[in-house]
Amino acid sequence: MLRRTTLGALALSILAATAWAGEYEDKRAEVFSRLEAVEANEGFGSEAERLQEFIDLYFQYFLNEQPEFATYLGIPIGQDRWSDNSLEAEAKQEKDLLRGLAVLETFDRSALEGEDRLNYDLMLDELRSQKEGMRFSGKYLAINQMGGVHSQVAQIMAVMPARSTRDYENIVARLEGVPRQISNTLERLEKGLEVGVTPPRVTLRDVPQQVRNLVVEDPMTSPLLRAFTTFPEAVPEADRGRLRDAAVKAYREGIAPALTELAAFLETTYEPNAREAIGMNALPEGEAWYAHNVREMTTTDMTPQQIHELGLAEVKRIRAEMDRVIEESGFAGTFEEFTELLRTDPRFYFESGEELLAAYRDIAKRADAELPKLFGTLPRHPYGVIPVPEFRQKSATTAYYEPGSMEAARPGYFFANTYALDQRPSWEMEALTLHEAVPGHHLQIALAMEQEEIPWFRRFGGETAYTEGWGLYAESLGEEMGFYQDPYAKFGQLTYEIWRAIRLVVDTGMHSLGWSREQAIEYFRSNTGKAEHDIVVEVDRYIVWPGQALAYKIGELKLKELRAHAAKELGDDFDVRAFHDRVLANGALPLTVLETQIQEWVTRQKSDH
Repeated sequence: MLRRTTLGALALSILAATAWAGEYEDKRAEVFSRLEAVEANEGFGSEAERLQEFIDLYFQYFLNEQPEFATYLGIPIGQDRWSDNSLEAEAKQEKDLLRGLAVLETFDRSALEGEDRLNYDLMLDELRSQKEGMRFSGKYLAINQMGGVHSQVAQIMAVMPARSTRDYENIVARLEGVPRQISNTLERLEKGLEVGVTPPRVTLRDVPQQVRNLVVEDPMTSPLLRAFTTFPEAVPEADRGRLRDAAVKAYREGIAPALTELAAFLETTYEPNAREAIGMNALPEGEAWYAHNVREMTTTDMTPQQIHELGLAEVKRIRAEMDRVIEESGFAGTFEEFTELLRTDPRFYFESGEELLAAYRDIAKRADAELPKLFGTLPRHPYGVIPVPEFRQKSATTAYYEPGSMEAARPGYFFANTYALDQRPSWEMEALTLHEAVPGHHLQIALAMEQEEIPWFRRFGGETAYTEGWGLYAESLGEEMGFYQDPYAKFGQLTYEIWRAIRLVVDTGMHSLGWSREQAIEYFRSNTGKAEHDIVVEVDRYIVWPGQALAYKIGELKLKELRAHAAKELGDDFDVRAFHDRVLANGALPLTVLETQIQEWVTRQKSDH
């Protein structure tokens, strides 16, 4: 799973309205003044120049409105403030989006060619989709077991630069701004209760404790203040005590009381009054909302029913493969007995988190060495394997990836969950590493970020169906890379593949077809060897992220289809390294656009030979 902010999510973020309002408003006024010139077509020699100006303004807008985005990218803009997460700010941002869309719709598409036309189409589709999404009430779903203001603050503090006195002053300023972020979140949650838009109650059971895990007696033991435990030499000794005292004061007088208030509200008010129904179709305009999510996450026109049926067919196909592996392993029992062996045999489990992490790192090193066989172009950016932060381990998935930043000198990270080691079997680790690290998320995302010739929204954003589809496709490359040599690892790879097929069934089942949570858990349990804790966490994830889990299998199937098409058409001239390089050359595109590009590439390859 990839944890990253997409362009779609960024388009719902807004504005800072604190002590830095003057600087913020000046930059905002400049952007909209230049936007007026774009709208009037003043001073541009072509539509391509005009479009480039629009794209540049859009980037500046996001850096100003979403300074956390700038933090992730390593760009020093607005690093002493948070984006304004109030409902008033959201209303203002919606007007901004409509304003930008109106300007974009004045362009003459016929005057654009090649990459310019592609960029225009992608941006226009994105803004129109965001406009469509405004009719729904996602702004009230501000917290769940997968994330919220508490985890967002912790994530940002973990990646903020801490190399100079100015960096530390920025950190202190953000620490001082945390209570307002929490207060605005409470406002959203309270409004959500009023209008009946909340996550299902069952999924909120661990969230109060997640928040409380960030409340500690000694502020210097808080992960939010980790930067203040040691200082770099560039920070003068005379400044260190002042900065540390300011951070401690911000934590004691602001952050800890605000987190305590949030945890109490979640436990005594929000969770008890949250909705019982798990399906998105139980929310206002829920059926239309889910259909919108499905289109967003798959970049297709498939209906929930079509996806459900595809999932059933894929589960049946992969299950037959799993039965074959069991038979070839020499195991004499049933599927259920084999999966019980995998869940319970001590030889598949580690005794410590460090042993688990060491095993993941060994797999990653072996994968690194195999990449040149399948890719002509490799990223320069490094990655590491580290544990999921302790405060959120219990409700987190088995693993996830967070991109790094060359500008911030921060590697990408593959986060592995070391909670409940008896639920983390070794036979799943090869497939998971290939998905989250290389040749999966890290390779694809780092390459995209290094493509300086493509616009920012393709370098740093992109479609979930592509990114997660690539991650699952990367798992299937394991055999070509020398992995899955024993039947347990191969069964693990098939377990992960069927897991993504099961998602098609249970996500549509719960959100469109009336399935219960228990029905989804049982369907999952009966078709996979995954541990019970993983199954429950996964199903609850699908409940609070409707449609997101559909992206993986839909994207993977399209990538496999395109590879098969290229191999068939090119025959002996097919070069898998060239194919992969072409797929990865333009960022995370909609599947329909990617299909067109690969078909055009195949045609050119045939003509060249």
